[in-house]
This record gives sequence, C-alpha cells and structure tokens, in this order.
Amino acid sequence: MQATLLPPRNPALCAPITSNRELGACLIANLPMRDLLATELTRAGFQLVEPADACPRTIRVPLDNWIELGAMLLLARNPNSARLCNSEGQLLAWKGSEHPEECVDRIVTDADCFPVVYPWDLLRMNEEVLAMMDETALLGEVSPLATLSGCVRLGKGSVIHPGTVINGPVLIGPNSHIGPNAYIRGATSIGPNCFVGNGAEVKNSIIYNNTYVSRQCYVADSIIGAYVTLGAGTCTENHRHDGRNHVSMIHGQAVDTGRVKYGAVLGDGVRTGVNTSLEAGVKIGVARTTKPGCYISRDVL
Repeated sequence: MQATLLPPRNPALCAPITSNRELGACLIANLPMRDLLATELTRAGFQLVEPADACPRTIRVPLDNWIELGAMLLLARNPNSARLCNSEGQLLAWKGSEHPEECVDRIVTDADCFPVVYPWDLLRMNEEVLAMMDETALLGEVSPLATLSGCVRLGKGSVIHPGTVINGPVLIGPNSHIGPNAYIRGATSIGPNCFVGNGAEVKNSIIYNNTYVSRQCYVADSIIGAYVTLGAGTCTENHRHDGRNHVSMIHGQAVDTGRVKYGAVLGDGVRTGVNTSLEAGVKIGVARTTKPGCYISRDVL
C-alpha cells in the first residue's frame, strides 16, 4: 500500500499560528503535524511516496486531514477508484485518480475523521492524539509533593515542582519547569524549554516551545505559540455566558467554531502585560504586545 501527503488546501485560515510556519510544522502532541501523520501511516503499513511518484493505487491524503487508520484501510481495500468522505460530506482522501471528482466510488465513514481548516481543529486533533496515549513516562524530576493522575509523559530534564497537580492526558517536553502549585489538565501538550509558574492553570491547550506562562495565569482551550511570554495574571476566557458555541472572526467573517469552550490563539513572540484578559476566540499576531491590565475583545493581527 502506498500513500502520499499533499499540500494543505488553505493554511492561511489557521493564522496566526501559521503566519510564520507551514501547517505541516504546526505541533500536535509536540510533533510537527507532517511527521505525526507520516509516522501513523508508516505504522499502518503504508509506504510513503512523493506526490510526483504516486500511481493509481496510491492514496492521496491532503496534509490538513485527520483520518482514523481504519477508514484509511477501508479506502485502500476498495477495488475501484474512490474518494473517502466523513459523515458531513467533507473530503478526506482518495485514490485511483489525480483528481477526487473523477473517482468512481464514494466511501462515507462514520469514524471520527475531519479536515483541519481552522485553529480550533488543531486543538481537536491534539485531543484525539493525546487520548491515544496509554503509558505514563516520567523522564524528568517529579516532586513527591506533586500529584499526577491519568497518562502523563514528562521529558528529560523537566521538573514538576511541589504542589503541582497534573490530570492527564498531558505531554510535557524536555527541560520545562512546571509549578510550584500549578494545575495542568485536559488534553494539554507543553513543548520543550517552557515554564508554567506558581499558581498558573493550563487546561486543554497547546503550548509551543520556549514559552513562559507567568504566575496566576489561566490558559484554557488555547494555542500559544513559541517564545511567548504571558505576564502574571493573564487570563483567557473560554466559556460564553449564554452557553452557545463560540464564534471566531476569520478573514472578516464570523465562523462558528462548534465548540462550547474555546480560548485564544497567540502567534510566536507575543508578550502580554500583567493582568491582561483575552476574550474567547481572540487571535493575537506574531510578536504583538498588550499593555498591563487591558481587555482584548478583538483580534490583534
């Protein structure tokens, strides 16, 4: 079986996390998305080839898709040219033709497969991958006064300080410091060389490498880029008072995220002043800053 990864269809919609990196370089469980997908396909027995080397039996997978391997194998075993769609009719992959609309068969899967179009889809993909972790691996130092539950993976050289509580699935890269008295929960991945300070809480989020989360911060259902500094007391809002889905502005259009809980997306190099409050769905562009004590209700790009 052969498969090839095709370029993403509209990576600009995931800005600002894709403002200075390709979508394939976006981190899922601390791995670039392209590497993660390539590894999963190889483990399932697929031989990866370049798009130029694809043959009629090669499965063509746009990079911006999350596809359960069972659905992928269903497509591979179909004798005819076919395109694979999820239950919402979204195209996931195809084989037998260079163009999906030319395929003879249409296969619909009820598996949890979806395209990665917007930033919140990256969060969903991170949740799916971390949910598959089944072993705790603590390669760093954990204080006996810290409390860990669920599946937790801690990189070499990282330290969990006293009073910290971690409820997995949580993945922490090497040489990071968590706590004291921090609270990490949900499907959270924290990259290498990060710091989460005293009394800070991180929930269901993606934090890139070399990011500093100061004391008393609250980061929830958010994506925080690399080399970001969150000033003390910076808080993300993640829940609407009316309980409805969050709406985010994408290229001037209000888009329903489909999520009841959704925080902020911060590009690389962002610095927030102390006690900054971020309204749900807000995006802050690469290297932008906020003043102390301000409330950010609109995108700052």
